[in-house]
Amino acid sequence: MKLIFSRGDQKVYRKTVTSDDLAAFHGEVLHPVYSTYALARDFEWSSRLFFIDMKEEDEEGVGTHLQINHRNPAFAGEEVIITATVDKIEGNELLCRIEARVGDRLIADGMTGQRMLKKDRLSTLLKKN
Repeated sequence: MKLIFSRGDQKVYRKTVTSDDLAAFHGEVLHPVYSTYALARDFEWSSRLFFIDMKEEDEEGVGTHLQINHRNPAFAGEEVIITATVDKIEGNELLCRIEARVGDRLIADGMTGQRMLKKDRLSTLLKKN
């Protein structure tokens, strides 16, 4: 793992909310807003952007932690700017603080954790299950 980032470094992911991102279960839209589970996916992606640059050819990242505080709605068609900020790197684990905003409106905040593993180790772990 290339240690090329440090505390405070940021990556930004821009996401326009679509109908696929709305709060829906089993085909029924409950609320026409950006769902918490879609936020979870996009929080994970925003912090993974660091690992894309950090990983060696024989490595892959896996999620270890996810915390989301859903603060305000975001509606279909709105652009959400998700900022991942390195909080710390401990060994092979990256911890990021995440914020999602539409303009000045805070949509959500939280944390993610991801661990870098050797692909052969990961393959062995996945075969056990």
